Amino acid sequence: MRIEHLRQRLRALGANSRHEQRVLRLWSQALPQDAGRRQVEHFLPATLVAALPALAEELAGLAVLRSEHPGEDGSARLLVALGDGQTVESVLLPRDGLCVSTQVGCAVGCVFCMTGQGGLVRQVGSAEIVAQVALARARRVVKKVVFMGMGEPAHNLDNVLEAIDLLGTVGNIGHKNLVFSTVGDPRVFEALPQGRVKPALALSLHTTKAGLREQLLPRAPRLTPEELVDAGERYARATGYPIQYQWTLLEGINDGDDEIEGLVRLLQGKYAILNMIPYNTVDDLPYRRPSWEQAADIARRLHRRGVLTKLRQSAGQDVEGGCGQLRARAEKPARRTIPLRASGPNG
Repeated sequence: MRIEHLRQRLRALGANSRHEQRVLRLWSQALPQDAGRRQVEHFLPATLVAALPALAEELAGLAVLRSEHPGEDGSARLLVALGDGQTVESVLLPRDGLCVSTQVGCAVGCVFCMTGQGGLVRQVGSAEIVAQVALARARRVVKKVVFMGMGEPAHNLDNVLEAIDLLGTVGNIGHKNLVFSTVGDPRVFEALPQGRVKPALALSLHTTKAGLREQLLPRAPRLTPEELVDAGERYARATGYPIQYQWTLLEGINDGDDEIEGLVRLLQGKYAILNMIPYNTVDDLPYRRPSWEQAADIARRLHRRGVLTKLRQSAGQDVEGGCGQLRARAEKPARRTIPLRASGPNG
């Protein structure tokens, strides 16, 4: 379901714009539809009041908790069933954050990601995206939403932007606390500045070498790391939010001195934060997680040379929580492995 379709149904039930906003506000904030000081009978048209119980039940059915996997770090991995029985993952993050999925599966095929191993199954509707937020808010406070779960948001752009618009208005989430994550589809840099809600942007970089990036992200748009950073810098300056560059740290692949030099060259002086995340081990995939000491040394070296670097622990390490793993365990699809070698200095 799309939010626009929901708006059309509300209008058909006699709702005006204020009535629509009220229903959507209460839903997206996980509040009951009879919340507030004014009785709904005194505010909403009778036809809408009569339909509210069934509508609330339908909205609750858009995203239903199938299982929860708490982590020692305060996170919790949620396996969420959608209305047609397909499943996605959401992650309750420490410090009032939430990571949501935008697709069932993913077409980009990042070789180190379990989600990409099974390909794309279907898009997640904008109402289903917001429903993940409502489900999470029924469990704890959510003040930040990152679109970094299953899927490539740029491949479901209309639905994701519709969800962002709602969450950044009646959903009461600050615009810089809505984080759109992408491998770098050029359409993102055209569409995001045009919305009334302009989210923060996270770009999957992972390497400074064009050839290696093509191996790591085999079906990502063929932007070079330099082109990706140039586009990101323009968006950062236009919005006033630094770009978050994502770097999954893979032992022996993108953790060498050559990559450190490449990052200094690319990001020194840029309005940017480098989020360095040691790889979250996935069964049957041939990639290794470097030691925390090694990762910390890389982060320190970058920081000393003017690249603001945050070394992040992937949430839910102790519950085998890499993106796509919960769904993979539930669905038990066939797994494949892709051999990978690190490219030389020129990619």
